[in-house]
Amino acid sequence: MTDSASAQEQPHAAPAAPVAAPVVAEAAASVATAAPADEAGAPQPQRKGGSRRGGRNRRKPEGRPAPEGATEGAPQAAAPGAAPRAPQRVHPALEQLAALYPHLFGAVFRPLKRGIFQDILAQHAEQFEREALKVALGLHTRSTRYLQSVAAGDKRHDLQGQPVETMAPEHVHHALLEVYRRKKARATDDLLPKLRNRMMAAFEASGLAREAYTELVQSRDEAANALLEEAFAEWAARNAKDEALLRAFEASGQTLDAFADMYGLVPRTVGQQLERARRLAAARAADAAAVAAAPAASAASADEGTAAAEPSAAAPAQDR
Repeated sequence: MTDSASAQEQPHAAPAAPVAAPVVAEAAASVATAAPADEAGAPQPQRKGGSRRGGRNRRKPEGRPAPEGATEGAPQAAAPGAAPRAPQRVHPALEQLAALYPHLFGAVFRPLKRGIFQDILAQHAEQFEREALKVALGLHTRSTRYLQSVAAGDKRHDLQGQPVETMAPEHVHHALLEVYRRKKARATDDLLPKLRNRMMAAFEASGLAREAYTELVQSRDEAANALLEEAFAEWAARNAKDEALLRAFEASGQTLDAFADMYGLVPRTVGQQLERARRLAAARAADAAAVAAAPAASAASADEGTAAAEPSAAAPAQDR
């Protein structure tokens, strides 16, 4: 996902590995896709007595136990006769950016403000070659670490490291899906429950109604749309349970701790459920009030327009 550069800023390098699905609507199709540094293959185990590290045509000795810490599904050693994967080198422009702006490109990645490509060129016209900077930013913003910062809903930051713009809901949603796709290939656990929880947290953080949010984030990927509907179904079921718990709590007249103890529940968890139910009730009340106020506002506006068009009865008639 390259949400920091406009269409004219996209790199022209050939893609190394296609992204499974659209990440962001902003020029995603024209950005070169390369495997990020943190997705490079694991180092290959070395044979004892070998002449040099990383040599070609290394065979895995038969009967030799797997390297310590290896897990099922992890990348395996190269096939006999195949050259081992070379370590991936960091783009020189990214090394420069990390030295200049460690708060954005260093150990912690921050989402970048839109138009930061022009900001960097304006600040360092002599230091960066235009095309190299395009490629470097494309690699950076499609890396898993960068997508994780977008999926977390962090704000976009300028070159000074200041948050300047809220991340668009659709960018958060598509980043969540892309990170899930990348992790799914290596994971041994089912990641779907966590993904659905995070999708619903992103939806709630957007402050949008369900219909508006769905219209904003839906894509042509039917599998992704189905995941969204599953998440909404879980969200609705959870809300129903929270509302039932709130009604039972209010009818009990007990304190939170006494109520939780009565049902063998954890007070902290009960408190979170009650708070969610109260927020949902408040949001529904606000929506209902807005719907009720809309016809009255329209009628008042119409009455004002009619009064302005009619002459005042108190005004004297003009001589003809």
